[in-house]
Amino acid sequence: MKRRNFLKNSTLSTAGLISAPLFASYQETKKVVPPMSEGMETVKPIVICTWNFKNATAKAWEVLEKGGSSLDAVEQGVMVEEADLSNETVGNGGRPDRDGHVTLDACIMDKDGNCGAVLCMENIAHPISVARKVMEDTPHVMLAGKGAEKFAYEKGFPKTNLLTEKAKKDWLEWKKKSKYETIINIENHDTIGMLAIDKNGDIAGACTTSGMGYKMAGRVGDSPIIGAGLFVDNEVGGATATGVGEEVVRTVGSFLIVELMRQGKSPQEACEEGVRRIMKKNKDRRDFQIGFIAINKKGETGGYCIHPGFSYSQFTEAGQSNNPTETFLKS
Repeated sequence: MKRRNFLKNSTLSTAGLISAPLFASYQETKKVVPPMSEGMETVKPIVICTWNFKNATAKAWEVLEKGGSSLDAVEQGVMVEEADLSNETVGNGGRPDRDGHVTLDACIMDKDGNCGAVLCMENIAHPISVARKVMEDTPHVMLAGKGAEKFAYEKGFPKTNLLTEKAKKDWLEWKKKSKYETIINIENHDTIGMLAIDKNGDIAGACTTSGMGYKMAGRVGDSPIIGAGLFVDNEVGGATATGVGEEVVRTVGSFLIVELMRQGKSPQEACEEGVRRIMKKNKDRRDFQIGFIAINKKGETGGYCIHPGFSYSQFTEAGQSNNPTETFLKS
């Protein structure tokens, strides 16, 4: 059953339980907050993503330039990195958990607030596309583990061995000491999160990762969690995160940034406040990295992180750029 039919049937079945006086009372008291887009000039297409994944933004821009939707753009954009075997933090070729299993997480969110996610899924090379299928073809938001994998097969996704020879060799070397650590800005816990605005001014976002290298089996970070690793509100903007996901989850980071933009902060100001909230809860800690990027309905962007070294890729009609961000810690 399609999500829209499921929700429609559910709504019809419960509508009779709500009295007319209650509806009347709600209509009298609710406040209508005008969207940020009212009175604005037409926003031109734009795509941004965490880190300098220029091939990913180039692919997303190709979709936007042809008039495609922001949803198609972010899906096809991050798929580039999911397929890149040299990228050891996303998709096929990602580093395994400490037991040698490559498990992938991803989520996607469209202009209408619909969203889908897969968690801890094995043997599927493109988790972002499975997440979209969850969003569009089920009444659910998240599918995990074997259930997500089974669903992917039912939708025609092929079974793929995600553990490359290089990743396996690195894992066997790691096992000699089995020391778990999150190295700042090293390819062991980074993610691609992407946000785009299309020709209609609609925003969508996607986030995909293989998670921390050599994590405990079953560990899931912020990347597939709507509101933590990714959040989109088409009246306001969108945000996405990278880094040590546990700290992003604790502050519901991406949702926080979008809400700060709703309150009037620019994307840059909102990202800075998002990092400050995390560091306030982690006083005197310097052993982890977090990076946020955001875009608002006007097409303005921003980014901020804890340690130097984080940047975001951007593509507009003016071309592509890599944008190093300001940092909470200066060294």
